[in-house]
Amino acid sequence: MKYYIIAGEASGDLYGSRLITELKSLDNNAEIRFWGGDKMVLSGGTIVKHIRDLAFMGFYEVIKNIDKIFSNISFCKKDILAFNPDKIIYIDYPGFNLRICDWAKKKGFSNYYYISPQIWAWKEGRIKKIKRNVDKLYVIFPFEKKYYNEKHNIDTFYFGHPLIEAISSYNINKNFFSENNIPYNKPIIAFLPGSRIQEIKTILPIFLSIISNYPNYNFIIAGVNNVDPNIYNLGSYSNLFIVYNKTYDLLTNSFAAIVTSGTASLECSLFKIPQLVCYKTSHLSYFIGKLFVKLKYISLVNIILEKGIVKELIQDNLNKKSLAYEFNKLCEQETRSKIIKEYSKIFDLLSVKDTSKKIASSIIN
Repeated sequence: MKYYIIAGEASGDLYGSRLITELKSLDNNAEIRFWGGDKMVLSGGTIVKHIRDLAFMGFYEVIKNIDKIFSNISFCKKDILAFNPDKIIYIDYPGFNLRICDWAKKKGFSNYYYISPQIWAWKEGRIKKIKRNVDKLYVIFPFEKKYYNEKHNIDTFYFGHPLIEAISSYNINKNFFSENNIPYNKPIIAFLPGSRIQEIKTILPIFLSIISNYPNYNFIIAGVNNVDPNIYNLGSYSNLFIVYNKTYDLLTNSFAAIVTSGTASLECSLFKIPQLVCYKTSHLSYFIGKLFVKLKYISLVNIILEKGIVKELIQDNLNKKSLAYEFNKLCEQETRSKIIKEYSKIFDLLSVKDTSKKIASSIIN
């Protein structure tokens, strides 16, 4: 069969890569065309657009790039028609994907949505499009299945969270320090500033502002290849380093992490790394977001456990003074032990065997 997959962000690239591997394993005649990133490229298939050209964060940023977004939508429709897939698979990225999904249904295509839109957080009105256009909906959190089934009477599929199997299959790199010319003489603090250019530009400078206060730690940035290296603008710190596309190697060796809200916070929990979760965007985007977002927390750790386990520094609360204060608390043994103890509950909630294979099998059949 012919599969057309659309992923627009780094997390979608990870999940999409594992899905492609399983589709090819189960369907010897699989022909795959996709929007995604480097991980999906390595799994096989033909890339149409790279995620570096797709991810825009916040209302202001979307408006600023609206012409490019509509151009991508138009191109995507033409490309789907030319490829004529048997099945279209959408991975998260709802602002773009729900538009394509609506159009594709009218054209008679079969729609499979993997990593469902987080309408439980905001834009619940999107449920109408989902009901109308999605043939199968796959969720990655237990509470999402309950939400869709009980509140909206939509039969959904839950086969666990794909991040569990990704981390479970990770092989520890014993040469991490030597390969990256990092001295093994101080505890490591991981900076995970996100994968979008806007995130990195806004948030990373605040992370860097505290380095001079802590000469007894080495700080390492988890860089991504899909942004210009100059965006990281490291400055001159003797205890600051950067590694690219080696987040799991970094977390394996970290004492603590300072993280931009998103999948990275869940990854830290599964590696049992105490963390601070941060988020900052333009004032306009934040103001509009506050009007619509219904969540008490922004980090996946706190959302899943339904309580404030990890500290969140949001918007104006994310500054050098508050970050240093919370980082000091994070390094205290009592705080670390409490956080790590709660992390184990997350693994138990999300762990299901062969997640990607079960999703691929469901799509094929």
